[in-house]
Amino acid sequence: MTQTEDIKPKTGKFALHYGLVLGALSVVFALMLYSMDMHYQGGFMVLGISVVLSISCILLGMIQYKRANHDFMSFGEGLKIGVGVCLVGGVIGIIFNQIMAGIIDPEMMAKAAEYQKGLLLETTKMTPDQIDAQLEMGKKFSTPSMQIIFGLIFSVVLGFLLSLIPALILKKQETIQ
Repeated sequence: MTQTEDIKPKTGKFALHYGLVLGALSVVFALMLYSMDMHYQGGFMVLGISVVLSISCILLGMIQYKRANHDFMSFGEGLKIGVGVCLVGGVIGIIFNQIMAGIIDPEMMAKAAEYQKGLLLETTKMTPDQIDAQLEMGKKFSTPSMQIIFGLIFSVVLGFLLSLIPALILKKQETIQ
């Protein structure tokens, strides 16, 4: 065996590469939503598409790492790749969201609040005053710093949860002979 065959690939390289892919796809998806004036609405469909994009990039990262590592990947390496992919993608998404809310559509947060108010009026038995009080409390958590903090935490937790099953399925330990 030559010395180059002994060099183990770095999980960070794969996490960074596929995290950048996830970030780019997330920005494209956000721009698509913006073009349809749906960027402030959220909902299960948007969350579902975001999760599918994340799982796809995590799987691609793990599979490519495994190929580069002679078909071996430990559970821990798989988790590192998955969390890394979501963290890098999340940072890109957070930065883009701040650009969206601050420059591209400064009225985005107000639109989101109005949209939420309309949904709550339609779907709950809350009074308009109760809804206004709830939305006012929610404003405390929608400052840019809180969005960044919660976005980073969400990215890491989501990355961990979405990586568990693929890492378990794809893991293959090297046997020492």
